[in-house]
Amino acid sequence: MGGRLAGKTALVTAAGQGMGRACALQMAAEGATVYATDVKPELLVDLAGVANVITRKLDVLDDAAVRQTIDELPALDVLFNCAGYVHHGTILDCSARDWAFSMDLNVRAMYVTIQAALPKMLDRHQKTGAWASIVNMASVAGSIRGLPNRFVYGTSKAAVIGLTKAVAADFVNKGVRCNAIAPGTVDTPSLADRINAFPDPAEARKMFVARQPMGRIAKPEEIAPVVIYLASDESAFATGQVFSVDGGMTI
Repeated sequence: MGGRLAGKTALVTAAGQGMGRACALQMAAEGATVYATDVKPELLVDLAGVANVITRKLDVLDDAAVRQTIDELPALDVLFNCAGYVHHGTILDCSARDWAFSMDLNVRAMYVTIQAALPKMLDRHQKTGAWASIVNMASVAGSIRGLPNRFVYGTSKAAVIGLTKAVAADFVNKGVRCNAIAPGTVDTPSLADRINAFPDPAEARKMFVARQPMGRIAKPEEIAPVVIYLASDESAFATGQVFSVDGGMTI
């Protein structure tokens, strides 16, 4: 099968819905063999019959499971760290538990997956010259912009950008590229859950739309092409960068 990712092996976390799902499907359509993982295997059921997609349950907060999964796979050409959690509130609303969970899922999980995947990536580059691409999910909220009620989320996503740049700098001449994407507001099941948690969901949706200069929320399928670009050899000279896809939030 042809495509920009033909012959490549990719692992996508949180592939059961939203941006992870959209990216897994587009990677498969571009010819990659995609290991689509999610902590909720029921979200992966209808992906099982998709060409080039192999589904697998994976809790990225389980270090041993992450290492075992990556150990059982061939060297990855693409690692897309998509799993994350959006906490709503200021520092006064953030409990120690909220802080720990957000930082563990949004940052530490990336540290574990990257640390597990790197040895095979580096070994293959030494032997064949092949490069690998790591793509991390950041956000417009964080070091790019401060947004209201995104205290620990913004803190964690700022850390993701620091992590991305550090990995990129350490392996820039060793066969591994590392970049991040920073979406604005995207219409995902996660967003729907957050909107429905408001006393007036209709007004809450209007609020999310209003903060987008384009006057609308993005679709996951509009974010995925940037991930595909970073996963492919078309972006071979790009590393340590943050690619904003935010509907004008950072103009």
